[in-house]
Amino acid sequence: MPSIKAALAKPFAKRIYKKVQKWANNPIQTQDKVFKDLISQATSTTFGIDHDFISINNYQDFVKRVPIRDYEDLKPYVDKVVAGQENILWPGKPLYFAKTSGTTSGAKYIPLTKDSMPNHVNAARNAILLYIHETGNAKFVDGKMIFLQGSPILKEQNGIQLGRLSGIVAHFVPKYLQKNRMPSWETNCIEDWETKVEAIVEETVNQDMSIISGIPSWVQMYFEKLQQKTGKKVGDIFKNFNLFIFGGVNFEPYRAKFENLIGRKVDSIELYPASEGFFAFQDKQDQKGMLLQLDSGMFYEFVKADQFFDENPKRITLKDVKVGVNYVMIISTNAGLWAYNIGDTVMFTDTKPYRVIVSGRIKHFISAFGEHVIGKEVEQAMKEATEGTNISINEFTVAPQINPESGLPYHEWFIEFENEPEDISALAKKIDNSLQKQNSYYLDLIEGKVLQPLKISKVNKNGFQNYMKSIGKLGGQNKIPRLANDRKIADALKPHILAK
Repeated sequence: MPSIKAALAKPFAKRIYKKVQKWANNPIQTQDKVFKDLISQATSTTFGIDHDFISINNYQDFVKRVPIRDYEDLKPYVDKVVAGQENILWPGKPLYFAKTSGTTSGAKYIPLTKDSMPNHVNAARNAILLYIHETGNAKFVDGKMIFLQGSPILKEQNGIQLGRLSGIVAHFVPKYLQKNRMPSWETNCIEDWETKVEAIVEETVNQDMSIISGIPSWVQMYFEKLQQKTGKKVGDIFKNFNLFIFGGVNFEPYRAKFENLIGRKVDSIELYPASEGFFAFQDKQDQKGMLLQLDSGMFYEFVKADQFFDENPKRITLKDVKVGVNYVMIISTNAGLWAYNIGDTVMFTDTKPYRVIVSGRIKHFISAFGEHVIGKEVEQAMKEATEGTNISINEFTVAPQINPESGLPYHEWFIEFENEPEDISALAKKIDNSLQKQNSYYLDLIEGKVLQPLKISKVNKNGFQNYMKSIGKLGGQNKIPRLANDRKIADALKPHILAK
């Protein structure tokens, strides 16, 4: 017999499904309304006055008045908000700042307002409810659930609480889920990631876990420690574990390793959360891509990635996007971000409704020779090369080798294998062929003898974890970039490379 909670979940899921369908089936009107609401609410803010919001009557007016900015460009306004000033980017003061590690600006403070906070909380809930509606499976709501996340301890600065996004969201878990939620508050507050994972293993190993959630690389670490402790597959430890929820990185490179650790297949839901907004979630088990959140106080613009660094790149709205094109996503939100470049690139897999995959980072690419290889291409190449084999990998990243000791330059792939191939050069050839097939610039450079085919450097077991630990970024929401246009990560990995 299903519990009351499981029985009630289904009608609630049906109600939310209908609500989501309403805006998903009216995407352009929904986004037009969001746009108008954002402009009218922020007209009297400092940003709104500086950019003459009162004269904005349509999207073209907005493009003329509000340039695309990244965090560095918006920082003068953010600094005023951090200093405690009101009505700068959005009416009043934010409730929170999500503190993230920026690449150039040190810490980044992303505002979360009373208007934007529900978006972060409801999207994750709705992803689970749409899964219940689609599959009819609600049994898991009676089991224990875990989200591997940052510490919920918050600090205060000028009357505004600040912390990691996942730690802030932990304060908004609905009451009906609280007693099912793991780990305990005390364990969640442990700062050192390895100590925290050990404590989570101790707390959960004898529990009935039904949902496990987090960034794949950190969940993998949790699974490995569970296996070390018990000698069992995760699916045997947790008989009712049937739903894995993940976000932050492409799951495909981890899938084979996870199925091996779990010992069976489990359903999964992909999420696309960020400090700047919860942008999308997987709404169908049999569909590629995640449903773009159009009714959550976020207005989207897109710029073709290969034109983004032009002097005046063309900005378009949802109605003009095409499936399969790599776009930089630009957002304006009810947290006070305006024409803001979050740094991600996305591709649409569908426009009825609008579904996206994250294809990479606009700053994470390799174009040392004009090849402009992106994250999606290296992940696809790895997937194609290892599919149908017993090769499994824990982690990888790619960097250009511009000054080799001999021969032509090449792309160097740093791979930590769980199950390595018998013939490493055959794997390198497969990956290279896939990359040439996907990227015509790369193909031209190989054929034109500007580059030689890629080379693989094997990374020690736990080498990537040790590297992340050495830079103070082990755990939480931190992840390894799939590729970089320089050799900073490559050089830092040197102590973790296996001798050839």
